[in-house]
Amino acid sequence: NGCDTRNDILNRDLVDKTYVSLKRCPSAVATGALHDPYTNETVAFVRGDQVGASVQIDHIVPLALAWDLGARNWPADIRLRFANDPANLLAVAGGANQDKGDSEPALWLPPNTAFRCQYAVQFIAVLRGYGLPVDAPSARVLRQAAGSCPAG
Repeated sequence: NGCDTRNDILNRDLVDKTYVSLKRCPSAVATGALHDPYTNETVAFVRGDQVGASVQIDHIVPLALAWDLGARNWPADIRLRFANDPANLLAVAGGANQDKGDSEPALWLPPNTAFRCQYAVQFIAVLRGYGLPVDAPSARVLRQAAGSCPAG
């Protein structure tokens, strides 16, 4: 579609959007609202110089963590696919993303407890999809979070 991954994720995850045509993206989100899954807060998005501060694109499985878990041994094309995989990307509030950093689930889960089920399920799916392992403390936390998922 001519847009980069960041613009695609903003378009997927924001609501009440308006658009602007940019040289690198003919349908870039100009304004919108993010219902941040990590904090359960609504964050206004306005394209501009400081846009990255309020709404950021998070790698659910952080790049540095993936590297430590084995991505360093992947060929460049797989690393590029992982870095841009929409299944591993989520628009979130900048502050929450900064708090998370490169932390594994044993050290950080979304403060919004209602989202922990989905976070765990997505985290596990990305690890499995790329053949990455999980350490015992994070496995325990992910199992507990996944156990909070609604039945059915």
